[in-house]
Formats: sequence, C-alpha cells, structure tokens
Amino acid sequence: MPPHDPPAITEGDAHAALRHAQDLIARAQDATAQPWLERAWRLAPHDADIQFALAMGRMGTGDHEGAIDLLAPLTRRHDFREGWTLLALAHIALARWEDARDATAHVLSRHGFDPAIANCAMQVCRALDLPGWVGMTGDGVLHWGGLRAGTRPRVLVGKRALDLRRHRLTDTTSALPPAARRAGTLTVTDAHGNALLGSPLQPALICRTVGAVRLDDSGIEGWAWHPADPRHEPRIFVRDAHARLILPPIRATQQPFSCPGLPPLARPCRFHIPRARLPSTGAIHVRTSDGRDLAGSPLPLGPLPAPHAAGTMRAGRPRRRIPQRSGTIHVIIAVYGGRDLTLACIESILRAAPPAKAGPAMSVVVVDDATPDPLLAGDLDHLARKGTITLLRHATNMGFPHAVNTGLEHAGDGDVVLLNSDTLVAPGWLEELADVAYGRPDTGTVTPLSNDATILTWPDPHAHDSAASPPDARRVRMLMDAAHTANAGRAVDIPTAHGFCMFIRHDCLKRTGRLRTDLFAQGYGEENDFCMRATRLGWRHVAAPGAFVGHVGGASFGLARHTLTRRNLWMINRLYPGYDALIADHVTRDPLAAARRRMGIVLWRGTARAQGPSRAVLLATHAMTGGVERVITQRARMWRTRGVRPLILRPARTGTGFRIEDGDPDGTEAGLPPLEFQWPVERGALVAFLRAEGARDMEWHHALGHGTRLRELCGALGIAYDMFVHDYAGICPRIALVGPSGRYCGEPGPDACVTCVATLGSLLDHDDTTVTGLRQRFGNDMAAARQVMAPSSDVTGRLARYFPHQKMHVHPPEDDRPALSLRNLVATTPLPPGIHVPPRPRTHRVRILVAGAIGPEKGFDIIRDAARDAQAHDLPVEYVIAGYSSDDAELLRTGHVFITGRYDDADALALVRAQQADVGFVPSVCPETWCFTLGLIWRAGLACVSFDLGAVARRIQATQRGVTVPLSMGVHQLNMFFMSYAPVTPPSRPADVAARVRDATQPRGEIRP
Repeated sequence: MPPHDPPAITEGDAHAALRHAQDLIARAQDATAQPWLERAWRLAPHDADIQFALAMGRMGTGDHEGAIDLLAPLTRRHDFREGWTLLALAHIALARWEDARDATAHVLSRHGFDPAIANCAMQVCRALDLPGWVGMTGDGVLHWGGLRAGTRPRVLVGKRALDLRRHRLTDTTSALPPAARRAGTLTVTDAHGNALLGSPLQPALICRTVGAVRLDDSGIEGWAWHPADPRHEPRIFVRDAHARLILPPIRATQQPFSCPGLPPLARPCRFHIPRARLPSTGAIHVRTSDGRDLAGSPLPLGPLPAPHAAGTMRAGRPRRRIPQRSGTIHVIIAVYGGRDLTLACIESILRAAPPAKAGPAMSVVVVDDATPDPLLAGDLDHLARKGTITLLRHATNMGFPHAVNTGLEHAGDGDVVLLNSDTLVAPGWLEELADVAYGRPDTGTVTPLSNDATILTWPDPHAHDSAASPPDARRVRMLMDAAHTANAGRAVDIPTAHGFCMFIRHDCLKRTGRLRTDLFAQGYGEENDFCMRATRLGWRHVAAPGAFVGHVGGASFGLARHTLTRRNLWMINRLYPGYDALIADHVTRDPLAAARRRMGIVLWRGTARAQGPSRAVLLATHAMTGGVERVITQRARMWRTRGVRPLILRPARTGTGFRIEDGDPDGTEAGLPPLEFQWPVERGALVAFLRAEGARDMEWHHALGHGTRLRELCGALGIAYDMFVHDYAGICPRIALVGPSGRYCGEPGPDACVTCVATLGSLLDHDDTTVTGLRQRFGNDMAAARQVMAPSSDVTGRLARYFPHQKMHVHPPEDDRPALSLRNLVATTPLPPGIHVPPRPRTHRVRILVAGAIGPEKGFDIIRDAARDAQAHDLPVEYVIAGYSSDDAELLRTGHVFITGRYDDADALALVRAQQADVGFVPSVCPETWCFTLGLIWRAGLACVSFDLGAVARRIQATQRGVTVPLSMGVHQLNMFFMSYAPVTPPSRPADVAARVRDATQPRGEIRP
C-alpha cells in the first residue's frame, strides 16, 4: 500500500472513527482526517466529545460556518470554556464582532482565563473600540489587557474598591485577596467607570471544584475536577459532623476518566479512600478546599436502617375518612442554579395561581440553597420584596433534601407540593392534584404526568430521546388542558411518586416525617425513600393523569447527576430490597397506558375540530424505513395539499394491532402523539376513532407486520383501498427474490421456492405455509383493490407472469426527466439552503459512490469482495458508501471502503456531491422495483453503473446516464472496469462506456475472486 494511503481501521463504531481521525491528525493529515470526524458525528450526533472534535476539525480546515453550526447548540447543552473560546474564534474569523464579543465575555466572566481567550479579547476590543478586557484564573489571579499603558483596572466588591497595587504580580496581573475570590461578583471598569469586557466576573464559578462521591463496601470512590484549571490537582478534605479534619488532605491524582454528563475535554480525576481509614460510625463530609460538600456528601458510615421489602405495608387499621383539606397549599421550590429555568418556573406558578375564591389558597416558598449566581439571588430578593414568594435562604449549600426540609418546616401542618425549579405549570394543575389527593382516605402523594418523569412520562415512558426539546409555556398549557379534559379526577396507583412534582397530603407528611438528609446527600432518590416509608404506614401513591407539568429533566443535579444517581439507587435498594423489581413490574403492567391514550385522543380531536370538517386517508405501511417510507412521506404531503388529512397506519409496537401517526407532524401545533389500538380487542374503539377523524379511504402500501388485519379494518370501516406495490413480498417469502446463492434467484418454479424458504426461512409475519397460498392471497388483495399501482414497468411485467388478468398502473415515485442530460439535470437541482458538507479530499484512487443502506440484497457482498480484491492487488480503487451498511467494520477493514454514516433527506444531495466521486454504482443483486438512490446519484452529477437487472437497469438504459453490466461479472473485472473512470481518461459517450463493458466482461478465467 502506498505510504500516503490511510491505514485501515478494524472497528465500525463512532469512537473508532474518532480515534482514527485523531491518529491521522497526529500524522499531520488533517484534511484526510476530516471525513472520519464527519463519520463519527453522523454515527453519534449527540455525543458531545465527537461534536466538539468535529468543530475543531472544521475550524482547522477553514470551515468556520460549519464549526458554528456545531458549537452553538453544543455550548447551550454544555457550558465549557473551550467550546465558548472556539465559538469566539469562529465568529472572529467571519468578522462577526458582536457575536464574538458575547462569546468572549461569557468565557471571561464565568470561566478561567487562558491565553487563547486573551487573544480573542484583544481582537474584539480593537474591532469594537472597547476600553479593555478582564479575566481571572482558578487560583485567583486577575488578568487584564487593552487598557492604556501604565493604568490598572478598578475592581469593586459590592461598593468597596480593591487596591490592586498591594497584590501586584506584573503590569497586567494581580493576585486577588481571599475574600474577593469568594465573592459572588466583581465589577471591573477602567479609570473612567467603563465596564471592561468580561465584567462582572463571577469568582465563585471560576474557582469552583466539581465532583462527586459514593460509598460502597470497599470505601469511598470519588472524582473531582477544576473546570477553570484542569491541570490543577483538586485537594479533598474529609471531616466529621463537627467539621473536624479526620484525614490528611487527599489529592485527586489518579488517572482521568470519562464520566457521563460532563462537557467535552473534562478530565475528572479519581480518588479512593479505603474503608479501613474511615471511622466505623457516624457521618463524614467530603469537601473541596472552599468548604463545599462534593455531590453525594455527607456519607453515612454506620449500619443502615433495617431493610424492609419495597412496597410492603405494616399491619394496621385502614383509614376510613378523608381528612379536611388544609387551608393553604405550600409550593416548595429548592433553588441553587439555573437562573432562567428557575424564574420561568416561578412565573408559571404565579400565572397559574388558583382563583382567589374558587380554588385553594397557594403559597410559593423558595429555598435558596446558597446559589453561587448573584443575579439569581438578586432576582429572588426582588420577588420576595414584592411579596409574590416567601424566600428562605441557606448560608451554605446543604443539598436538595435539606432545602426541601427547610421549606417543610416553614409549611407547618399544610399540604405541600415539592416542585423542581426546572418545571413549568399551567392553570388548573394545583387544583387537579389537590382534588385527586382528597379523593380517597389513604392517598398520601400525587404526581402529574410530564414530558420527562420516568414512569409518568407522556406520551411514551419507554422513549429516551435526549435530543427532544422540553415544552414551552404555551405547549404546557395545551397539554394541561388535554390531560384535564381526558382524565380529570382519575387516580392511578403507582409504586412511588416522582420528585419533580410531588403533592404530599398533610396527614401523610405528619405520619411519615420529612426527607432523610443523612442518607441522600444532595438529592435523587429521597422522594422514593419517603414513599417507601409512607407505604409501610399504609399510604398509597397515585398518578393524576388529569394534570400535566413540563419538566426539563436532569437540570436539577448538574454535572454530578450520573454519580449521584448510582449512589442513591444503591442506597434505595439496600434499604428496600426488591425496589427495582417493583418498578419493573409497574413498567410491564403499564396501568397509565389508557390514560395516556385518552389524552392523546383529546389532542387529535382538538386538532381535527380546529381544522374544521375534513376527510382523512389512511396510509398503511410497515414499521421500517427505506424507500417505502419516502413514498409515504410524498403521498402524505400530496394529500395535505389537497386538503385531506393523512393518517399513517403501522403495526403496533406491542401486541397485535395498529399504531396511528400524524401524517403531517410539522403542520400541527399540538405535535400529535402516536396512538395504539389492539386488534381485535379494541376494534370498536379504533373504528370509532378513525370515523371521527374522517377516514374515508386507504392506501395500502405494505402489509408487513399487519397480517390479515388491513383487509379486516377496511371491512370494519366500510372503505375501499388502493394498493401500491413496493417490493415482491406478495410472491416471495424472502421479499427480494434473492435465493441461497445470494443473488437474484431467476424466479424458478414453486418447488424451488419451497426449498429456498425451507433453507433460508420466511421474512413475512403471517402463517401461510405455502408459496402458493401467499400468492393466492396477494392476488385476492389486488383484485379487491380499486386500483393497483406499481413504480415501474419492470414490476408490472414481472407480476403479470403470476397474475396475468390483474390490471396494474405504472406510477413512478420520481420523474427521471429523461430528456435532460446529466449536466442539465444537475443544473436544475440546487442544494437546499443552509446545508453544507465539507468536500472529501481526493486521492490517487478512482472513487466509486454507493448510496443508501447496503445490506445483502443491496450488494454488500459485492462491495466487500471488490474491496478485498482491490486490497489484494493494490488497485487504485475505493468505494464510498454515502449511508451505512450491514457491517461497516468488515468493509472498513479492507482499507478500500469509506462509509459516511446515515444521512437524512435534507443533506443527502450535499453529502453525495461532497464525496467528489468519479462514478456512481448501484450494486443491488435483486430486481429493484425503483431505487431512490439512483436518482440521488444522478442529481449529484454522476453517471451510474448497475447490474442488468430490475427497474434500475431499465431507468439507466432509458436515460443513458450510465451503463449496466452483467450480474455474473466478477469483482476483479468490476474493479478493472471502474479503473477506466480515472479522472485522466473520463468517459465521453455512452458508446465508449459500453465498449469498456464488453471488454471487461470477456472471459478471463475465474470470474469470482
């Protein structure tokens, strides 16, 4: 292999691609590394480390706009110095000085100073004529620049000015005194009072140490990290309950490790304290040098309370009477950070306050757990002075359970709601929770539905979409209204409440007691412990599906969430054996499913009423992606333009039934949730729903996963259907007409088909035992349709062999525009606006572009064998798959294949054009019924090669935008043929290409490698 060829990699995952890119960068091959970074990101688009590495790669290749596209959302998710610095540099490169100023100021104000941000600050100050800049390091040294020579900045702590001359280090640095390092803010100006870029500084944030600890049988495991000074080794102090030091200071010096939830480039260091070095009883505090407890501290060392099986109840007399309601409901919010979220939460509560005469009295109690954000502290003071909240404040940060208990102490004997500061509520929420709480004598806690609340998540508690945006205030109001309409007054038993929003009735609170602060440190799991204790005393926990509260999710515990979660779940299972099984049983039974669906139906009906009387069409399809899905999208768009609502009908994800999806998810404000109905158990409910939605017609696109249910549903609704043929599932149990040889089977007689199925198995979901039975039913389904549509004449001709009397219409899903030359087709196909994919650098190799999802029927074996042949013979040939394959790693190991990773419709054309290929290739070994990737290859400006088989071959021949080769061609001959597409001798006319085909297909011994 020539020395400038990139080495092959042996793995196909995102981090393997990242490591390969880093290896290339280390060898000064930045341009070659960039496609591997892009691949890593396409494989793992939500991985923050990969996203940042790609942003750096784009910056290195001059793609500043592309870097900003990545960094803007990344820095919203992770507030880290390097991300904001790179964002500032990208804006500077594009001369976007106001944006560069904002990013630079963010770094200087909240993060530690370093030379990179000083360079940004100097350029911004010169460009915008600013008086200067200021920043500070994690060890308390003030840095400044841009001021007039010989002058120093003016630093104010509150209204008191600091004398920098007493602590001068250099002409542009000064050591801050300890009191200034602990201040909430430092205002820094020039001699004339003009604020410097970076002012006000926030020393508490800049100097902070973050970390977490947990206790197990071996001792204390923990990690710590200085975000502003990652090279500094954090010092850890272990103290007893009286703040006495019980061990010498410990340095976190063990190897940095990866911890979920931390920002890119975070390198927390481990530390371990053996159990033998710790006291046998009591509680200990694990603190940083500034006296703050790490997350998870304090830690109990003595024996835990006696365990009780989760969900068990002590014997006792049942409660027979519902108590009198308390006079006031206290909404308790523990606050530490997240200024914007906290203020939005409080505002939503105040806007949703119950009517003074009709609803319960409400008190908003905010407990400031020593927030390090001076702006948030000031906002809370302002609200307290206005009388809209009761503000309680801790002098030092004590953790969520302590803060809640402070609020509970203030609440006295009243009902309470524990509400996270990252929630949004809407009118009616509190009244509904209270009504459900007083619906039964033994109800102890009540929790609403939410978008992010584990077992109480709507619409799907099994979904884990980290990229989904939390609902805004308007949508929360809409969902609250739908929940109340669907489920007002209903209560559903749950094993435990959820602490994001937890109504506790006053008599339950009095019997159970407050949250445990000795066991659950900063929080997470303390509400589950409370519920298990309450259950032991005979209280029930219920969901109120008639209420909905929005939740950001995960914002409450910050960077240490992962460690804190592990620590406290371990604690819960020690205290209540069987807790995890109790939750798992609830998830399996899913008693909230009916309530979630009722809420979804209300949203669907509301949307239908808002749009007025309408007709709907059902688009019946399978549950997979691919070409069928693209046709469904096109048909849905077409029906919408005609004023008809498209409803997509898929197989249910659970059980045997149907899943109904909105065919225009971007066209409705509600973002309608999918609905599932079991068949035939819920036949009546499904039919009633579809009739109410105005379903009058069905397009039958695919029956895979439906069995015979589509015909049954049409009969129950009394509607006709049109059938669209997309593949050969109606005549071939293997769907693609590919037999044991791995190639097109040639469509032999029924006996050979039976043998094939016996060897390979059926890919269909129904119980037809014979190929004859399959074809008979397919023929009956076609005969009962109003009309049968096929994408190409190749399909109609093939099916006519089996169903000679069936009338079929050719309905191509795309217009190939055969009258246009390839050049003119490209000229009429501009790239979508705002889509940019960096070009893949050229090599000495001929580059063949393959697009889509490449599995066995799509030619995976062809690509693999051709790449191995190129590897064995050192041929200057490489295959680029724009998409993915059934085994990326196997192809990548050859060193002659590159795979971009998945794409979507929006960036498909840009991605294919960016590969700078010499020719396209559709390697399908089955007779394709259409093939959207062929059109994509043409629109990218590439002539295309395919085997002489199916609709692809017919389309190439009709347009003369490429050539077809025999399916029997060996892969070595195929490689030699592709080498003729080398840029130095480009093909000129189809006739020239045809001559190459004839030459390459002459017998040359063994045709397969």
